Amino acid sequence: MTVEHYLVIGAGRMGGALLKGWLADPVSGVVADRLMIIDPHPGDDARNAITSGAVHLDATASDIGKKLAKVQTILLAIKPQGFAEIAPIIAPHLPQGALVISILAGTAMDSLRRAFPNQHVIRAMPNTPAAIGAGITAFTCDNGVSERQQRTAERLLKAGGTVHAVDSEHLIDVVTAVSGSGPAYVFHMVEALEAAAIKIGLPETIAGDFARQTIVGAGALLDRSSLSASELRQAVTSPGGTTQAALDVLMPELPPIMRETVKAALKRAKELAEK
Repeated sequence: MTVEHYLVIGAGRMGGALLKGWLADPVSGVVADRLMIIDPHPGDDARNAITSGAVHLDATASDIGKKLAKVQTILLAIKPQGFAEIAPIIAPHLPQGALVISILAGTAMDSLRRAFPNQHVIRAMPNTPAAIGAGITAFTCDNGVSERQQRTAERLLKAGGTVHAVDSEHLIDVVTAVSGSGPAYVFHMVEALEAAAIKIGLPETIAGDFARQTIVGAGALLDRSSLSASELRQAVTSPGGTTQAALDVLMPELPPIMRETVKAALKRAKELAEK
């Protein structure tokens, strides 16, 4: 049986969270002494992994080729602006046919193929709740990715939460606009609800708690209920009541705003992918 070795390039918040999930879950197949990390400033989770036996590599070291020769699976989790610098250093030393899983926002499959011409590439888009195992990730496979490699990617990405395979790179950009950027939409809603609460008289000392917990609680209820979001909304909305009065204002405005919001994010995702 082949002993697999893994490499994480970029072990900040997202990369670190995923590797933490791997090491905590025996099903992942990843153990610390078969894990390598390239990051000049690793985050807390990566430092803990290194303490547990993971190898912290210097990408410029003279023996980097020898170290990387046994790696079968690579998670590319650096900031997108660092991609052009690190890829030419690493790619020549990776085994032919190794799997590269990229979670770089706005970095297109064509760019990944050019950077890793002798490897197989999967492009994935997680979102920030993946840092606590509550995210959702979409991934798409380049030609040549084996069924086994796809299963490996799905197993590793599940450390961040729910995982869906999609059949085109276009859908990765769509997912970026919906779930990738989506947490920021929710956080801004908390900001707006807090500001509105203060405006109508709720003390600033508690307005943030009421706004935050309203969203947290509603999300938890949505997660645990078998009802759809529409059904839950209807359940809390009494005809002629306070919620109905509020929704009479919100419902005509929110859907078109949300459509324009995700369209703007999608447009920018495509622009970044073309650079």
